Amino acid sequence: MIYAASEEDAPPARTVEAQPEGVELAPEADGTWTVGAGSSAGYRVDEVLNSVDVTVAGTTDQVTGQVVVEGGDLASAEVVVDIESVTTDSSRRDGYFRDDVMDVAAHPTATFVVTGPVDLPELTGTPVTVPVTGRLTVKGTPREVQADLSVVRTPEGVAVSGSVPLVFADHGVEAPDLGFVRVEDRGAVEFLLRLAR
Repeated sequence: MIYAASEEDAPPARTVEAQPEGVELAPEADGTWTVGAGSSAGYRVDEVLNSVDVTVAGTTDQVTGQVVVEGGDLASAEVVVDIESVTTDSSRRDGYFRDDVMDVAAHPTATFVVTGPVDLPELTGTPVTVPVTGRLTVKGTPREVQADLSVVRTPEGVAVSGSVPLVFADHGVEAPDLGFVRVEDRGAVEFLLRLAR
């Protein structure tokens, strides 16, 4: 991994926001919701670069999936992330991530599946926390994980953000240690989903 990278921390993760007072929100409804435009996902990890501690975040807007609500409960959900399109502030880092770390030729996507059902509170313009258990598959290896999702109704539908902890070795991913750069052995998968009917 011979790359030039910034020694500045990555920006904070994108999260849902409370909606302004008086704005008309989309109605709550059972049915199938689709991950739409404005969604993003990626990873966040700490590394030591040239003896400086930095946080790196890679993101992509190539995110698809569906969420099914039945009887006011989250019946199922699946989010699929195109790993090949994940980018950071360094194209050399990204190339190493795609080819050497993630082997996107064999494992082009990562998935997060909520196995449900999950009890949903009433959704308003103020974000609420919804704990979920699901299956995170990275590099072809599934693991059960738990995450707290932030959920809010918006004029267009529903927005969901969250961060799923990730131990690289659990998914057969070896954290790079190349002398001038050393990546921690764990990080997080982050996402912001815009759901619409």
